Amino acid sequence: MTPLFNATIITLFPEVFPGVLGASLPGQALQQGLWALHTLQLRDFATDKHHKVDDVPYGGGAGMVMKPDVVAAAVRAARVQNPNAPIVYMSPRGTPLTQPRAQQLAQGTGVVILCGRYEGVDQRVLDAECIEEISIGDYVLAGGEVAAMVLLEAVVRLLPGALGNAATHDEESFSNNLLEYPHYTRPAEWEGQNVPDVLTGGNHAAITAWRRAQAEALTEARRPDLFSNYLNKKGK
Repeated sequence: MTPLFNATIITLFPEVFPGVLGASLPGQALQQGLWALHTLQLRDFATDKHHKVDDVPYGGGAGMVMKPDVVAAAVRAARVQNPNAPIVYMSPRGTPLTQPRAQQLAQGTGVVILCGRYEGVDQRVLDAECIEEISIGDYVLAGGEVAAMVLLEAVVRLLPGALGNAATHDEESFSNNLLEYPHYTRPAEWEGQNVPDVLTGGNHAAITAWRRAQAEALTEARRPDLFSNYLNKKGK
């Protein structure tokens, strides 16, 4: 079976993969051949005897910068393996990862992810190779490997057959600019708290209306930016 989606990771630590991507639904999809995961060891593309991948920054400053010649060689090798895939660099200065971007990637044939370390990557290779920068949040990690796993889990679960029930996607947070409504299960009473009566009454229209109202209230309180988008689209 030819995988629907091929992911290639450029990293100094290929041994950390698949990590969480080998468990639960992403892991099952990996075993079923719905997607494939490949890694490239960045040091393999260094040309000196010490396999050096970084150097001091021009202009001074703390830390080291990943060398453009080494990174470019790895990226170009990944393009040969995965020619139609976009190249993504996980970076705190990148465009925030969103559900729509994950959906766009899931509709393609794969992705190449560059995992940075140290102070980052020489800007020239990012420009020369047209590498997209994506951030998973306003904070700094030691490297891009964990961020790459976040990106891939968000994408892989959207692949056809990966989640099982495709309708689940329609009710998830961010699918329509709303956060997801609260969920409840058995027992009906727990530590003095009861499941809302509407969920046990069997009136599906009332349940749908309650869930939408809950999603709207949560989104307005926690993510007014999303709620504004929701209202704008709703008004069209």
